[in-house]
Amino acid sequence: MGQSLLEVLNVRVVGTGEKILVLSHGMGTDQSAWQRILPYFVRDHKVVLYDLVCAGSVNPDHFDFDRYTNLDAYVDDLLHILHALGIERCTYVGHSVSATIGILASIRSPELFTKLILIGASPRFLNDDDYQGGFERGEIEEVFSAMESNYESWVGGFAPLAVGADVPEAVREFSRTLFNMRPDITLSVSRTVFDSDLRGVLGLVKVPCSIIHTAKDVSVPVSVATYLKNHLGGKTTVHMLDIEGHLPHLSAPNLLAQVLRRALPP
Repeated sequence: MGQSLLEVLNVRVVGTGEKILVLSHGMGTDQSAWQRILPYFVRDHKVVLYDLVCAGSVNPDHFDFDRYTNLDAYVDDLLHILHALGIERCTYVGHSVSATIGILASIRSPELFTKLILIGASPRFLNDDDYQGGFERGEIEEVFSAMESNYESWVGGFAPLAVGADVPEAVREFSRTLFNMRPDITLSVSRTVFDSDLRGVLGLVKVPCSIIHTAKDVSVPVSVATYLKNHLGGKTTVHMLDIEGHLPHLSAPNLLAQVLRRALPP
């Protein structure tokens, strides 16, 4: 017998509450990114944690390079987990690429989601004619080249930029989980993320959404939060955090936890 997907993706359910909260991490981290957020929610929620298949905490043999060229494969994994656990309704918190995965999952199965809470979300990371995604195609190709030529050196430069704030512990933690990823998998997932464009489907989202965004994020301009608010089909609110960085759950967990609590459905 092969391992079940729940085992492969290290699915855990912690906490004792009635309501279900799913925490899904972004690229370059794993479920440990939520460890300082968890204490705020386990008393009144059942919290579902799992690792994306690209995470360094998952056996890389499970990463199918053909299948995971598309974010829909990650949506399949999420919906499989929810069905396998018998979850009928949940609040979903997704960081970065997992925000995108949550958006797509809610379009496919809106009945499963009470609310989406999207941290550092972006429907498209590349600039377009009248859209500021944050990156030019040429810049991204340079990033990919840097990853390929010297992964360790790339991580050393990228981790402090992504964390943004002067929080050495957060930089160390993000560097650790980035290093845990196999470089060819990081490159493949990065290409998938930067090739994605959800702008055309945002209107199909009917689930209420809360966008949580920091005042300065090297990966996602503030204008993207406004774009999401204006284009998502469900009732959408934006919460701006007066801090820097793409990883507030690592750099400012107490602040993020308070904002998350306020964003939870009643």
